[in-house]
Amino acid sequence: MSTPLASNKEERQQWTQALVFAAAILLFYLMDLFILKRPSLATLLVRVGWAWVMILSAWLSRRVDARRVPLLTRIDGILTSAFFLGIVYFTGGSGSPYMMLVPSMPLLIGLTQPQDARLVILSGVTCALGTLVIMLLTDNHALQALAWASMVGVATFFGVYGSQQFRKVQAARNEARLERARRESMEKQAMAARHRAQSEKLATVGRLAASVMHEINNPLAYVGSNLEFLRAEVLAQQLPEKARQELQEVFDETRTGVERIRQIVSDLKGFSRMDADEPSECSLADVVTDAARLAAMKLKHVARLKVEVPAELPVVFATRRRLAQVMLNLLVNAGDALEEAKVQGGEVRVTGVAESGRVTLLVEDNGPGFPPEVLPRLFDAFFTTKGPEKGTGLGLSISRELVERFGGTLRAENRPEGGARLRLELPVHKAPLPPGEGRGEGI
Repeated sequence: MSTPLASNKEERQQWTQALVFAAAILLFYLMDLFILKRPSLATLLVRVGWAWVMILSAWLSRRVDARRVPLLTRIDGILTSAFFLGIVYFTGGSGSPYMMLVPSMPLLIGLTQPQDARLVILSGVTCALGTLVIMLLTDNHALQALAWASMVGVATFFGVYGSQQFRKVQAARNEARLERARRESMEKQAMAARHRAQSEKLATVGRLAASVMHEINNPLAYVGSNLEFLRAEVLAQQLPEKARQELQEVFDETRTGVERIRQIVSDLKGFSRMDADEPSECSLADVVTDAARLAAMKLKHVARLKVEVPAELPVVFATRRRLAQVMLNLLVNAGDALEEAKVQGGEVRVTGVAESGRVTLLVEDNGPGFPPEVLPRLFDAFFTTKGPEKGTGLGLSISRELVERFGGTLRAENRPEGGARLRLELPVHKAPLPPGEGRGEGI
């Protein structure tokens, strides 16, 4: 369904085309003067009538019912052929220079209106009959008249054949376009279904993880309290100094391990209820710290993690746990790439800088980088270079979506010195001015 704006534009184009053709028809009167060597009122009247009919046809085609437009077009085609034959007759008949163009009239109409074969046939019949009449009136030679009419008939045949081939090609193109649109629609629906199923699966896993972590907390609290009791009881005994120091170190390491487990459970519980958090001012240094603490389990056997994110970076307006999820995904991906490439001395670096009203986090590694054929599709949903046991292809796609929700961008590139780089940019959060400030009340 066309919009009013598109309809008005099409009508203006049709009017402009009609006016240009009408003006060209009138200007060609100069050619009549050159042929006849004198003014000719007859050819001038024919050309004026032809131009008037062309403009009237363009006006009526926008006013009559759409079902009447094909009939109007065929009448216009017959009149066009008749007017041209009139000019041929008044400029010399069979001896007119325009006579050579009569057989081309059906071909020209077939080129301009290929969707209507009947129009070509009507134009061909008109031109053939008109040629017979002109040749008999001005030359009085029946065989020559029949030869010219036959030429018009051959031209009409090719015009009809060409219009039919055009319609077949157009129909094939339309069918191919519809088939392509149908396939794209089905692919989008399938992708949406897979995305929805994956989201539901992840939500189920999140709820299950939250329940499991809640169950872990209870025995973990018993372990912590009993550990403190044992520590106090054992160290209260009379022991040699060396044995006391060794036991002290064992208890301290065990307590550190218990605290580490408690911190991991706390972080994972935060991730499992991420949707409940509302965006607020947050520090990227804290975000990176949260993500690095969780990623350390993955990276400690694969690469050395270096974090260079100043605490004084400007704050951003986002959901802290969601950004931590994005950073964790980027760090784990870097670790997977280094592990798969078996890089010796692997290193993952997180750098934070502030520039031009934006805060940028760079996650870089010294691995093989992104292959050229992978880089354009890196953020496509369900695209992954990992095995099915390691990835679903949703991590980077969801990460980019999360970042864009907070007005930021997430881009991937290769470092000039080698390795991959993910660039996460977020706008600096500008706190609203207090009432009365920055509005010029005192001016």
